[in-house]
Amino acid sequence: MAAHIRALSLWRRVTFTKLSGGVRSCSTPSGTQVHEHFTSKTVRRMFIDFFKEKHQHRAVPSSPVRPRGDPSLLFVNAGMNQFKPILLGCADPRSEMASYRRAVNSQKCVRAGGKHNDLEDVGRDVYHHTFFEMLGNWSFGDYFKVEACAMAWHLLTEVYRIPAERLYVSYFSGDAANGLPADEETRQIWLSLGVSPDHVLPFGMMDNFWEMGETGPCGPCTEIHYDHVGSRHAGALINTGSPAVVEIWNLVFMQYSREADGGLRPLPMCSVDTGMGLERLVTVLQGKRSNYDTDLFTPLLSAIHQCSKAPTYRGRTGEEDDGRVDMGYRVVADHIRTLCVCIADGVHPGMTGAELVLRRILRRAVRFSTEVLQAPEGALASLVTCSFLLLLFFSLSLQIVEIININETQFLASLRQGRRVIDRTLSKMDRDDEFPAPVAWALHHNLGFPLDLIYLMLEERSATLDRLGLERLAARYFHAAPKRGLHLDLQCLAELQSRGVPHTDDSFKYSYSLQQDGTYMFPGCSATVMALYCNQSLLSEVGRGQRCGMVLDRTCFYAEQGGQTHDQGYFTKDGLQDVLFPVECARLAGGYVVHELTATETLRTGDQIQLHVDETRRVACMEKHTAAHMLNFALRELLGSGVAQRGSHVTADRLRFDFSSKSSLSVSQLQEVERLIQRIIKENHVVHTQEVPLARANEIAGLRTVDEVYPDPVRVVSVGLPVSELLHDHTPRRVSVELCCGTHLLRTGGIRHLVITSERQMVKGISRIVAVTGDDAKQVGSGRFYCLRELQTGLKALQRRTNTTIRKLEIREAAAKAHELLKRHLNKTVLVDTLETDSKSVTLFFFSPLSSEEPERKLSVSRLPFLSYVSLHMCSHSCLLQGQTAVSASEWALAVCGRLRGSAGGSATVAKGVGTATDVAHLQETLRWAEEFAHSKRQHALHTQ
Repeated sequence: MAAHIRALSLWRRVTFTKLSGGVRSCSTPSGTQVHEHFTSKTVRRMFIDFFKEKHQHRAVPSSPVRPRGDPSLLFVNAGMNQFKPILLGCADPRSEMASYRRAVNSQKCVRAGGKHNDLEDVGRDVYHHTFFEMLGNWSFGDYFKVEACAMAWHLLTEVYRIPAERLYVSYFSGDAANGLPADEETRQIWLSLGVSPDHVLPFGMMDNFWEMGETGPCGPCTEIHYDHVGSRHAGALINTGSPAVVEIWNLVFMQYSREADGGLRPLPMCSVDTGMGLERLVTVLQGKRSNYDTDLFTPLLSAIHQCSKAPTYRGRTGEEDDGRVDMGYRVVADHIRTLCVCIADGVHPGMTGAELVLRRILRRAVRFSTEVLQAPEGALASLVTCSFLLLLFFSLSLQIVEIININETQFLASLRQGRRVIDRTLSKMDRDDEFPAPVAWALHHNLGFPLDLIYLMLEERSATLDRLGLERLAARYFHAAPKRGLHLDLQCLAELQSRGVPHTDDSFKYSYSLQQDGTYMFPGCSATVMALYCNQSLLSEVGRGQRCGMVLDRTCFYAEQGGQTHDQGYFTKDGLQDVLFPVECARLAGGYVVHELTATETLRTGDQIQLHVDETRRVACMEKHTAAHMLNFALRELLGSGVAQRGSHVTADRLRFDFSSKSSLSVSQLQEVERLIQRIIKENHVVHTQEVPLARANEIAGLRTVDEVYPDPVRVVSVGLPVSELLHDHTPRRVSVELCCGTHLLRTGGIRHLVITSERQMVKGISRIVAVTGDDAKQVGSGRFYCLRELQTGLKALQRRTNTTIRKLEIREAAAKAHELLKRHLNKTVLVDTLETDSKSVTLFFFSPLSSEEPERKLSVSRLPFLSYVSLHMCSHSCLLQGQTAVSASEWALAVCGRLRGSAGGSATVAKGVGTATDVAHLQETLRWAEEFAHSKRQHALHTQ
């Protein structure tokens, strides 16, 4: 400890050059020192420059919000996500990331869905967001607690000039159950930095021990909190959820690994992972109490006000927020940022995973925009052109606007459908019944209704929801996870490295040749068993029937990566050549290829073996992978260079290719894609491959890449032209050239045939093609698919025309009934009647403008309640009021439906309900009572004026 403190004292004597660039400071009314020009852009730049220029950190760009190769996450939700391969010890040793020791960045993050879900909290307070930026600095086996704390304190107090008396730090108090002592080292470091002892506070596992997941790296953390009020001791408010004292920076010291059995083991390499929300930091530095009052949000709030009918944003929350108008402002401002970032990064609203979550975010924004803020349809998309967002997403703004508009139109239609579902369900329920959870879940999961919208709609109808049942359904959905195969954990990877076990040489997967008869030869591969893995332990021996993972010094098996499935095959052991050991799967882990198998005989480290891949399966995968490259090329030739690959998966049976497209392709377009590919197959081009430095590969004209972390050097695959020629001549060529680690045919003629078996839009803006090759393509043929496609297109067009015709007839009938109703009650100020109709919504739609044409009837209490009597004695009741009246529509509907032993709900101007009439006489009596009720309310209002 003494050595640490001496090192800290020496570190503190280092002179820092000012980074603020002449930014002047001033005091806010509360006494907080803030800089006049502390814009969000300046704050972000100063953070990056501090660590990059003064502390030799590598500035790493933000990764997209769609996680790279991490199925455990829906979105990137923390700055450390892109560095998980380093922390887990499985970074490709050839990649640039493997060389990182110090890093700094500002990471785009989305917290909605999954473990970290702030979606339902957004808008209710002034600091939750679904999208935010995480400022962070990292050490991977370099500096640790002393330097991390000292750098953080200097940046906050000396560079950003935040008063030290406003800052509090927490540290880990220890946990006896886990055998963890208090982190006294961190406490002493803070005291040595000059932090007041009563500002250094201990907290337990929940607040000050960070874990990546159920297993993996973890460790104590120290958090820095800021008191917005000042001139007091606010220690009692730390970690209580008080908006006046907020956490601004979390420093995590990863020094343990959580094992599957719940135990903790020291890590072989200690790391530092810090995270500070840009929005909260800017709030502090601009002297605000709300994130929404900073320059990150004020341009958006102003734009929302201009395009809606809502009053000016006032920053209210809770009961003070009348009509939840300010909540609506915050929801729309937050969600439009999330939508822009996600769509720009290739995540579009859809039906599964992250796409489904984004769909719910969009629909929540639409609902608040149209219903709470009274903005017209299309207003949400217009915010994309707000100057703040346009600067970030200018090249994609038209695409983002189109996607938001289309999804808004779809949701408004779903909203009407959902209301009908709720009304039908309520009509079949007894008054005291709970609304069934399966129906609510269907509205949420299938129609995309946000949960808080379902709660509100039921509350307006005086109904309660079976929340416990809904929680069970949600838990069943979110906790369902695919089974995982054997994988090397962090401790075993570190143990392999400490033993000096070299990374697996898998270059032999490319060692195959094309014979004159068109077949491929795959020579066997001799290898040595370097390690055996079972039950999260490295073993020297496994017995017969035991499932294990095997690490070799070399292999010819292709480990699953780059969208291509893994090889299968077998191996034999020297001295036991008649016994086959089947290999089920091959996976990559930190530079090692793990071969998964169930041992047919005893297997030991040091055994010499002969590997043999399943040649039929490998060639089939090579066919599909080569065809996928040609499909990518053909789509770009047909649709233009704006087409981008959004994912692919190649198996022995078929290929799947996702790409950006505004709409589904027509039959003629799909046929043209097939013709282009068939021509390349017939021309039998050579497929060239070459490993080149990543920087040089990126100079190739027309190079197609996907959002992946590539090794360096990287493998370039070109169809028709040698890679060396493309490297020396940067003239754009009409050839397929991609960065790819997969296995491919050596000539395109080996594909023989390609047939597209399906094409559809997965979500708006993303289409998926599935295709087969070779003998499978011959058997399938394309004729049947295209005939079905033409038939489907024709049926959809016929359905649209039929629905339009039916709608016109309904509107015409509704208009006639509405006119007739008005004529019967021409001189009445209160209108109560029955109306038989199949489309109450259409009739209401027509009645409102018709009734408003009579200005002399402005004193009317109600323009329209409808009571519709049907054979089963069930009544539906609707009420519409025009302008200011003496009785609210919801009050009137509740009173009427109460007499019918039913329920109702709505607003002051529009309400609906259901009830049961025992017979026609009961219905007529209720009609008379409804009219008397309205008259009495009107008379009461006149007497009290």
